Amino acid sequence: MKNQTRSILIVDDEADIRELLKYNLEQEGFQVHLHGDGEEAFKFLKQTKVDLILLDLMLPSLPGLEFCKRLKKDSELETIPIIMITAKSTETDIIVGLELGADDYITKPFSPKEVVARIRAIFRRLEEKRSVESPKESRFQNLHMDFSRHEVKVDGKEIKLTMTEFKILQCLMSRIGHVFSRDELIEFALGKNISVVDRTIDVHITNLRKKIGIYGAFIESIRAVGYRFKEAPEN
Repeated sequence: MKNQTRSILIVDDEADIRELLKYNLEQEGFQVHLHGDGEEAFKFLKQTKVDLILLDLMLPSLPGLEFCKRLKKDSELETIPIIMITAKSTETDIIVGLELGADDYITKPFSPKEVVARIRAIFRRLEEKRSVESPKESRFQNLHMDFSRHEVKVDGKEIKLTMTEFKILQCLMSRIGHVFSRDELIEFALGKNISVVDRTIDVHITNLRKKIGIYGAFIESIRAVGYRFKEAPEN
């Protein structure tokens, strides 16, 4: 099956949830690893390559948010996509996770089909093949995006973006000066029919602005509409 080479690490301290996810993901052809302890899961990642992490926030020894923060600071692990799975459904909890670098989230109780759909959406974005007519790169002054290598450079220095941040920047730079609605950015970056809290895109934009330095000023918020990458920052 197409998914067989994809490896997923499930980190959740509830054994029944781990087994439920494992069963459904293996039915879809994924290879699955299970851990119920955050610290042990992190040690596992230092020895075994995985393609995506399903991460519970309420974990023993190393809470999920701390796990996420540590992973995103590790140069060997920082590019692994993270989907948070949590009983915490308040907007604040979700926003904190996204600010730390998580790509997506699902709240308990959840449907296994929804989890599979979210995972597939992330892998689709990773595997997306662009047509011959599609640009392989985008440049704006000293900001350079290489789509085939999934790289962003500012003044020749590589900038580490999450997959979601990369897709948002790609969308904005695809039509400089054009205003994209939040819904358009969500669909391009996360996929169709994805339900997110209202501030999801705003948080990713905030993180993106910080990472691209002076070019963050080129990402303009259009009140009640969305965002655009403008030709020049306002004085």
